[in-house]
Formats: sequence, structure tokens, C-alpha cells
Amino acid sequence: MKKFVFSFICCILWANCSFAQPKTYCNPLNLDYGFTPIPNFSEAGRHRATADPLIVNFKGKYFLFSTNQWGYWWSDDLSKWNFVSRKFLLPHNKVYDELCAPAAWVMGDTLYVIGSTHTKEFAIWKSTNPTVDDWKIAVPAFEGAAWDPAFFYDDDKRLYLYYGSSNTYPLYGWEINPKTLQPIGERKELVRLHDDQHGWERFGDYNDNIFLKPFIEGAWVDKHNGKYYFQYGAPGTEFNGYADGVYVSDNPLGPFTYQKHNPFCYKPGGFIRGAGHGGSFKDNFENWWHITTGVVTVKNNFERRLVLFPTGFDKEGIMYSNTTFGDYPHTLPNGKADHLKSRFTGWMLLNYNKPVQVSSSLNGFAANYAVDEDIKTYWSAATANKGEWIQSDLGAISTVNAIQINYADQDVDSMYLGKFTNIYHQYRLWHSLDGKKWQILVDKSQNPTDVPHDYVELPKPVETHFIKLENIHMATGKFAISGLRVFGKGKGNVPKSVKGFIVLRQEDDKRNAWLKWYPESGAQGYHIHFGIAPDKLYNSIMVYGKNEYYLKAMDKSTTYYFSIEPFNENGVGQRTEVIKVE
Repeated sequence: MKKFVFSFICCILWANCSFAQPKTYCNPLNLDYGFTPIPNFSEAGRHRATADPLIVNFKGKYFLFSTNQWGYWWSDDLSKWNFVSRKFLLPHNKVYDELCAPAAWVMGDTLYVIGSTHTKEFAIWKSTNPTVDDWKIAVPAFEGAAWDPAFFYDDDKRLYLYYGSSNTYPLYGWEINPKTLQPIGERKELVRLHDDQHGWERFGDYNDNIFLKPFIEGAWVDKHNGKYYFQYGAPGTEFNGYADGVYVSDNPLGPFTYQKHNPFCYKPGGFIRGAGHGGSFKDNFENWWHITTGVVTVKNNFERRLVLFPTGFDKEGIMYSNTTFGDYPHTLPNGKADHLKSRFTGWMLLNYNKPVQVSSSLNGFAANYAVDEDIKTYWSAATANKGEWIQSDLGAISTVNAIQINYADQDVDSMYLGKFTNIYHQYRLWHSLDGKKWQILVDKSQNPTDVPHDYVELPKPVETHFIKLENIHMATGKFAISGLRVFGKGKGNVPKSVKGFIVLRQEDDKRNAWLKWYPESGAQGYHIHFGIAPDKLYNSIMVYGKNEYYLKAMDKSTTYYFSIEPFNENGVGQRTEVIKVE
């Protein structure tokens, strides 16, 4: 009998583990981002900043490196991230950029790291135990002197370096001796921009290329089914259209051929925009992902965050990233998945442009900036005092599944240059059915950590009408919010399919098109889907509150296919039939 009971309990535990609800995440990633360490980058105000990320899967754990963080993060599950404080520059490296645009790669049982440099003085570091600060110098001075470096260790045990960041020079490749970790022979020119052909490579927030040549940077290489996928960022890190493209080759040093579907990772719309200078990796279930850079650029052009997208290769070997609803909650991996199918939870944004009440407002930082779905705008209270609050009306009783709190940097003390590990946010979330009687929803009044983009998935959904965020303690600066984002499902109607959708492609410059449609009653916004075939609409653009869009990201000689779908707090409407645009 005891044996039977023990076996029965084990079966229940196994079943619960096997069918456990997968965790969710929401972009931008909730990491304890450091502040820019460069004084003249923060003349408009001290602010958090990082970019140029990569994730390496090492011994079943994920290691995340990015620019100027005075350390790095690691995770078991891509959900909970642990920061390891570490400076990699030596005393004779006289630069602000501590591990700027870093490279990290695995050879055997060892993880290697180096930052960007134009000199031949930077060390390459190595570790077999990087979950703690346990590093040794592998090479005291790397002769490659590469900016935006990326290393690729092939399965034939040959090592390659890819690098470059310029609006004049191309991206290069170089074979590296895996024993000495020094270059072999001469570097090879690999990829340049061709913005006369590729609309998305043109400089400017709207690819209008008015005063500077575009920048190419962020080289990265992955191997899939014997092919080498050379990834790169363009046209500039401060733009909404910042994206990652890809070339393909049978050989690690080319020649490379421009993939017809480009950019492969693209997110010019939504709460946080931009998807450039990133790195791809496989999770522990062999699913591909792309970690890349999202744009803030309010206090400085280099004010940025990190975003993560499901990525993969279709049956024809075309590389893609799925960025549809890319800053709404998505499920994290708990097994093998098809990333052509969305990981979006279906939890909609419940409080877009809905009424807001606040305890106070700093002049110029209005309350509704906290719910306008734009990370570049924010509400600020007049103080950082305990008890400052913001209240969001969902418009009706709705089902709430998750909440994301995006703090903004307003009047941060001048001492905040670089990484601080002793700061923290504390708050309470309340909810109410009538705006009068309130119940606690989330209590983080004792939270000891820095959570600038805190994302809370509720243990079970809650039916409510109002959400209130109460400040207990600010990590830095005034109590300021760029996005109080409430996710779940409303109880009204999903918008009907869009009518009158047309795409007018410019005759004398086919990189450009004007998209127009009839506004759909009840729609918050729209997703424009487009691609190189009716079944390959791999790119999408999120548009709020408008019924037109100017698209200047097309390749001149490519035929495209388009469809559009409306959405609101109740769900996603039906896509239109696919239309062909030559």
C-alpha cells in the first residue's frame, strides 16, 4: 500500500512538471541595466543604457553580454537573470568603454570574452566557471584590434573573427589560430551596404538618407544545415528602423549572397522599436532566438535596451525572426517549438490611451504619456516620495494576466555613471472593480532588486476595472513611468477585418510604398505583415491610431506580398487576403 501511494504521488508530481504552464516574458527585458559611464553622453540627464548584446549557451546556461555593463548576466531559463560584477579592462586600457560591443564564444569547455578596440592592447579572457567572477587571461594582447567583434568556432575546430562598424568601410572576416588566438594571414572584406538597392539600409528614422551614409556594424555568424549566415546591423542605432540583415554562404569567409528576405529581424513599430546589432543562439531545446537592441534615444542617441525574439530557419533555409506583437507577453521555451508559429500569449494591451489619474505631475510630463505605447515619452510625478501613484482605467471589467512597469530616468542624481548594484525599486499594485474599494494585487514593498522594466505574470488571472501603481521607493530619480502596461483580455468584440487595404509602390523608386486602409471601428491598431511570398510574410509593422503607413524598407528588385490585421484589447481580427505588389 505504501509503495502504491508513493508511486501515485510521484506520478502526480511528474504530471504537474510535464504540463506546467510555460513562463512568459515581455520586451524590453527586465535587466538591472547600468547607467552610461560616459559623462558627455549624459549631458541631457543621467540614464540607463546598453546595446550590442549576445547570448552564449554554455554548459546549459545562458550568458548575456552587452555594452558597458561592468559585468554580465547568466540564466538557467531565459527568465531569471543573475548579474556578475566584473571589469575586463586592464589598468593600461585607458577608455570609458568597459567591454563595449563585446564578443563571447565557446571552445571546448571554456568561454572566451573580449570587448571592442581599435588598439592591440586588449586581453582575451577565459573561464570554465563564469557563473561567478572566475576569469583568467587567455591572451594578454589580441593583435586583431577589432571593433564590434564576433568569433565563430566551426565544427571543424577552425576559428574565425568577424568585425567592423563604419559608414565608410565594410565588415571583415579573419581566420584566427585557435591555439594562439591570433590572426592568420590577411583579413578579408565580406559585406558592404547597398542602400541604393536595399531601402531598409538607408540612413534616417524613416530611411530618407538625407545627410549621412548609413552605418553597417554588428557582424555575427551562425551555421545551419551546412550554410553560414552572416548577420549585420544597419542603418544606425538611434533609428526606429534599426534592423538586422543576413547574407548566406557555403564557406565561413564567403563569398556571401544577400538573402532575399531582409531584414530578417525588423521592428519599426510598437512600444519599443528597433531590432539591430544582435546575436542568434540556440536554447536547450534546440530552438533559435535572436537577442538584439531596442531604441530609446531620448537623453542620448545611445540610450537603448535589450529585446529578445523567436528566430529560426524555414524549410528553404531562409532565416527569420518573429517580431509580431514583439513587445507583448510571449511564452518562454519548455520544449522544441516551431517559431514560424507565434509564441505570443494572446494577452492584449488593456489600457492603451485609456483615462489616467496621478498623484502629481512634473511640468511637461503628462499622465497619459504612461499609456501611449511609446517608450520615448513618459509621465513623471513631481517627487520620488513614497505614496506617489498612477491609476489606470481599463475602460471596463477585464481579465488581467500580467503587468509591465517601465520606469523612466527623470532627474537622476549626477553620481550615476556606470553600474550600481545597491539600488532597488519597491512598489505596490492595487486593483479595483469600482475605483473606490481597492485590493492588493502585487506587493513588492520589500523588493531588494533593481527592476527598471519589471514584468509580473499573475499566478492566476484577475477580473478588474482599475489598476493603481503606488510608489514605495525609487531606485534613482523621480517616480517616472514610460509604460504602465496591463495585459489580458477585454470582454468586448474583436475588430472586424480591415477594408480597402492598398499598397501604392513608387514607380521610379521601388524601395518606397504608401500603405492605406479604411479605419476599422474599435481597433486600437494594426499589424501590417509583408514578405517575399504569400506564405513567407515574415516581417510585420505595428501601427497605432493611424490608417496609413509610409514604408521605405523594401528591396528595389523584390516582389512583395502584404496583408493587414486589426487588434484591440479584446483580441486580433482576421487578416485580409494577401495582395501581391510588384
